[in-house]
Amino acid sequence: MKAESINLKPTGLNFGRRATELTERMDEPDCDLATLHRTYAQFAFVNALVSGWRQVYVKQLRPHLARLHSATLLDIGSGGGDVPRKLAQWAAQDGFRLHITAIDADARAVTYASSLPPQAGLSFRQAFSGDLVKEEQRFDFITSNHLLHHLTAPELAALLDDSERLCRVAVIHSDLERSAFAYAAFGLGISPWFRRSFIREDGLLSIRRSFTAPELAQLAPQGWQVQRQWPYRNLLMYRAAHA
Repeated sequence: MKAESINLKPTGLNFGRRATELTERMDEPDCDLATLHRTYAQFAFVNALVSGWRQVYVKQLRPHLARLHSATLLDIGSGGGDVPRKLAQWAAQDGFRLHITAIDADARAVTYASSLPPQAGLSFRQAFSGDLVKEEQRFDFITSNHLLHHLTAPELAALLDDSERLCRVAVIHSDLERSAFAYAAFGLGISPWFRRSFIREDGLLSIRRSFTAPELAQLAPQGWQVQRQWPYRNLLMYRAAHA
């Protein structure tokens, strides 16, 4: 499996289906902790290059923030925490009061993110989205980055149900879109710059595990919409009826 995962030639790989049988190294409970921490650290640079969250913030979040006196945001599957940190930073720079709760099911991710210098308005917690539903918590916004491709179809359905229950205004789940072009572009153009981490191997696996836009649209409940974002990304979005 490992030899196949680092093959940079998409020829012979099947991009017509999700490769859900493949497991990312950083998800293994016994993976090397130092390598995992380097992976979290390097995600900040990878996401700055390809995740498009600045555009999402400007177009999808900032217009709502401008109408709210203060707001709350839940980031699910926050990993090393770089995306919620950026969202908190941008909101503060624009003069908005935004408190972000970033959760991850993996204690290693929460420990790493919490060890970094504190960011005003940002807190980290080990939890599943379902835990917050049971606590009857609500947030104005729900976000996630690179979470959807980790999920099976039933797990995706559960996440979207939790998101609707937790959301007061809008939900934005951002993820990769599976394609041979994305696989080749990441393998040849981006991953070689990130060494001594799981970025290269797991990034290629993530692309193969990710959904296409039509697949997401077929699985999404009523009220959700899929929007493609350059380069090779999908936004799965929901807006509360009263928002």
